[in-house]
Order: sequence, then structure tokens, then C-alpha cells
Amino acid sequence: MDVGDWLRKLGLEQYAAAFRDNAIDASVLPGLTAEDLKDLGVTLVGHRRRLLDAIAALGQEAVSTPSAAPMPAAAAEAERRQLTVLFCDLAGSTELAARLDPEDLRAIINAYHQAVAAVLTGFGGFVAKYMGDGVLAYFGYPQAHEEDCERAVRAGLAIVVAVARLDLSEHLAVRIGIATGLVVVGDLIGTGAAQEQAVVGETPNLAARLQALAEPNEIVIADSTRRQIGSLFEIRDLGPQALKGFAAEQLVWRVIGESGVASRFEALRSGETPLVGRDEEIDLLLRRWAQAKAGEGRVVLVSAEPGIGKSRLAEAVEERIAAEPHTRLRYFCSPHHQDSALYPVIGQLERAAGFSRDDSMPTKQQKLAALLGESPPDELSLLAELLSLPATQTRSELELTPQRRKEQTFEALLGGLDRFSRRQPVLMLFEDLHWMDPTSRELLDRTIARVESWPVLLVATFRPEFVAPWTGLPHVTMLALNRLGRRDGALLVEQLAGNAGLPADLIDEIVERTDGVPLFLEEVTKVVLETAAGSDAARGTLAAIPGARLAV
Repeated sequence: MDVGDWLRKLGLEQYAAAFRDNAIDASVLPGLTAEDLKDLGVTLVGHRRRLLDAIAALGQEAVSTPSAAPMPAAAAEAERRQLTVLFCDLAGSTELAARLDPEDLRAIINAYHQAVAAVLTGFGGFVAKYMGDGVLAYFGYPQAHEEDCERAVRAGLAIVVAVARLDLSEHLAVRIGIATGLVVVGDLIGTGAAQEQAVVGETPNLAARLQALAEPNEIVIADSTRRQIGSLFEIRDLGPQALKGFAAEQLVWRVIGESGVASRFEALRSGETPLVGRDEEIDLLLRRWAQAKAGEGRVVLVSAEPGIGKSRLAEAVEERIAAEPHTRLRYFCSPHHQDSALYPVIGQLERAAGFSRDDSMPTKQQKLAALLGESPPDELSLLAELLSLPATQTRSELELTPQRRKEQTFEALLGGLDRFSRRQPVLMLFEDLHWMDPTSRELLDRTIARVESWPVLLVATFRPEFVAPWTGLPHVTMLALNRLGRRDGALLVEQLAGNAGLPADLIDEIVERTDGVPLFLEEVTKVVLETAAGSDAARGTLAAIPGARLAV
């Protein structure tokens, strides 16, 4: 759901900018309170009431229709699926039931269900079943996404916040367990509201057992989930745990929060990925870098399917010029922040200034001032405001319209880039433009127009569905990455295997099944190496893996 469209339908589009600037998206809406709306500038009581009623209606709709996707028809055959299961339970519900009138308890449970369902569906989860005060949800069914494990963990973090912020007579807390694994999805069982898709396997049971280990407002995940989320989140090892119904002890982890790692490529890789078959592309980028250093700014647009190696190529360019004097600026777009204005720019500024989670506001102000030492006071004030830091505003700034404030913020950011490039050449990396928010897209339009006269190389990566409007400009080069050929694919497998070695026929089979997708090729090779390379077990594991065109 687009929050701006939702506000327009309510006739309250004047608040769209405030919602956008404060990162209010569909996952956050259910937890908004009257006080939050006041903080967002909704000063009229009638407008607050209208918004609160509409938010409640959204939650009711989520409960009435638990899944954002329609329930599929009963399958003729059972289907094997990789699924991430989230189990959420209300902490202290027994005490609530003993203390409250049944009608009051029903209202509280209903509000809790609404908030949880709205968050889950907002992150692409499928609400499979309500079990008293428990909620069972699937990620990866009926629709699979490439980052279902990440979606589940983010949904868990958002549920904790949404439930804690419910405006109720009782303060609520939740326990959440998440597990990932292979399941068999069978026919529909039950009727009406009790209807659900039968899922067979240990994964749902594991998620429920992990939930029982969690403290109030904690998220506990299985090791199978941890391996899929890389370092995107800060986690704590709880060690092996004996769980009822499981013969072997299970490795268990507690999620603390987001890790702050900006690059999804770095967060999801366990080690350095060899780069093969990209010599021509590297040479082209290095030629453009040489032109940029000479004062003729260049832009290279890198387009490729998921897993082909866009980020790895950008990383390789950084490695080649590491010894040269230059400034590196990195901007990362996120699939979970497409409604957050200037999200990649804010992240870059916070990293460049060296902000840490424990910094006080004065400390962050000092770090930002040190980063922007040459900036005029008006620019410093605008960028402090962009980072939600207190700043002294002049009378002229206070009188700015929102549009004029945005224009001046853009000029402050471009002015900073100009000053950086005068000191030494700049390498700018914009990753995943297909997830870019509209305001950042507008800023990028202006940046690409300006860098032609600056010593700047701007490399932007995106998937083919993103239509780049800059391809006709003389200083812009389009670079489409193709899948690896069989020879390069085999070379990559050999480099990944290292001293372990793999039989030639097994290498050929890996290359055949991965269809030239480097990321998939890397993951499949690791799986085979972990299953005793060359053994019958490794060949059986490989045979069970779907082809790349199905997996990517």
C-alpha cells in the first residue's frame, strides 16, 4: 500500500510529505497513536480522528482477509517449498484473561491481531492461522521472494514496535520465533475462517518452540534462518538448545536489531567472491575513471538480473583504484525504504560522519559539523534537519515552503559534492536504483546532469525492470551484464572449490544447473562442498536443487 495514495483517498494529502519524511509506511501505520499524529503535524482533532478510524479499518481488513495474496485453490499434488515460518504469541495472556472482563479481553486480542496482521501483510507474509492469542505466518508462500528470511525478521521487529505502541488500557508484549526449512504444502483443510493450507514439516513446530524460548518483546531465530540473513541484523548466540520434539539440540539466536551494515552485497556474503569473465567490463570502467580524473565527469549505468554480479563489479573497481587518491561515496537503496525520502543519502551522510548507535545528539551535531567543515551555515542547518538533528534556523529558513526547502537541501548536497571533487576525484556508487525512493531519484537526476563538468565517476546499478532515463546523454555509458558462459562458470567453481577440488563431471553439472548466474553458482558450489564433494550425497543434493531460472 502506498501511504500517499491512502492519504489522498482520505482527503488528507497535505500530510503526505510529513508521513514520507518520517518514514511512515504501511508497516508502521497500525502502531500510530494520537500523540504520534500530533508529532507529525496533524493538529486538527477532526483530522486525527479520521486518520485513527482509517488506521483501525486497515487493521480490521487485514484480520478479515489475513493474507495480501488470495488463498490458492487446493492443489492436486503436495508441493515442496522452502518456507520461513513466524510464530507470534502474546506474552502474559493468561494473566490478562484472569484479570479482565471477557469483552475487554476480546477487544484487546482483536486490536493485537489487527496490528500483527497489518505488519505481516505489509512485509509480504501470509497469515496462515490465528490460534487464540498466537499468530502463525508464512514467508515464501503462496508467493516467494528472494529475501523471505529477511522479510520475516524485519516483520518481527516491526511487530514488537507496533504492538507496544497500541493505544490500549493494557500494555502488551509479544514473543516471536522464526525458523526456515523445507516443508510440504498440501491441500486446503478446514472451512470458512478456519481454512488453512496444510504445511507438513518440522519448521512450523520449530518456530513455535523458539517462540517459547523468547522473553517478552524478543525474537528468537533458528540457525537455518540466521544463515540466510548474513550480517543484516545484530544477533546474539544463545547456544545449542534442547527443544521438545527434536532429537538433536538446535542452534538458536536472538535478534537484537538491524546491524547498520549498509551494503546488502557485503551483508549477505560470507567471504570474498572470485570475479571471473568480467575483464572487458572492468577495463571500460577504468577508462571512464581515467576520463573522470581528467575533469570530464562520467556516468556508467550497470544493468543485470539478480545474482549476475552488479555489486561485485562495483567492488572490483574500488579494489583496482584503492591506492589512488580519491573520495568514495556509496549510496544503498533498500527494498524496505522505498517510501523514505532520501533514505540512501541520509545513510551515506551518517556513515561518512561516523555516527554510532550510542551517540548523543550533541555528539552527532559535532561529527556532522566536522564532516561539513567548509559548508555555509545555512547548508549545515539544512543537512542537520535532514538527519533529524536539532539545528539553529534563520528567519528565512523558517519561512521556506516545503518545496523550497527541498530545493535548497538538494543544492546543499550538490554543493558538498562539488567541494569534495575539487579536493580529489570522486567515485560515487549508487546501488539498486530499482528500489530508489522518488525524492532520491529527483536528486540523482540533478547529480547526473551536474557531474559532467566535475572529476566524478558515478556508477549506478539496477535490475532490467528499471528504465534509466539518462542513456541518451553524451557522458553516460550503458553496461548490461550477461550471465557467465560455461567456461567462465567452470572456472568460478574451480576457484571456489580451491584445494578441495571437484570431479569434472560434477563441475559440469553445477554449471548446467546454475545457468550462468554467479550468485546461484556460488551458493550451489558451497552446498555441494559442505556435503562431501564427489560423494553420492553431494550428487543427490545437487539433483534436488531447482534450475537457476526457477531459483532466481
